[in-house]
Amino acid sequence: MKKLIKLMMLCLTLTVSFASSITFAQQATQNTTPNAPTQAAKKSNAKILTRAELDTLLARPEQLILIDVRRPDELTSIGGFPVFLSIQAKDLEKNLAFIPKDRLIVTVSNHAGRAGGAADLLASKGFKVAGAIGAQGYESEGGTLTKISPPLPKTADASK
Repeated sequence: MKKLIKLMMLCLTLTVSFASSITFAQQATQNTTPNAPTQAAKKSNAKILTRAELDTLLARPEQLILIDVRRPDELTSIGGFPVFLSIQAKDLEKNLAFIPKDRLIVTVSNHAGRAGGAADLLASKGFKVAGAIGAQGYESEGGTLTKISPPLPKTADASK
């Protein structure tokens, strides 16, 4: 009888321990926001914009420039914004001369990590930076991304 009670106590302890681990994991997941900055973005001084903040800025396109610092394959697989200047993060500093200084700038990456670093660089060079945004966070908050499909390869015409 004592062995049965000890076994039941052990099972109860394991069950409570397992259940509390699951509860903790669920709470941790629920406490994250879709556009929460990643660890890399937190290292940046740039403001991480929400969808609503970006939509407000996009309403004045003549005053804004979006700089997307992602690779081309990320743009085609994830999508982006309808109009942007595409300069990969690694090439940003050597292309500063091509970026207008008279416009407010928003930098874009997938989760705002690279965008935050790019925003910091631009701000340090005298550009007016509104902040950074992650395209996937923007989309998860209900924003619409433009999906870009590469052209289909040309096929040889069999009738010739």
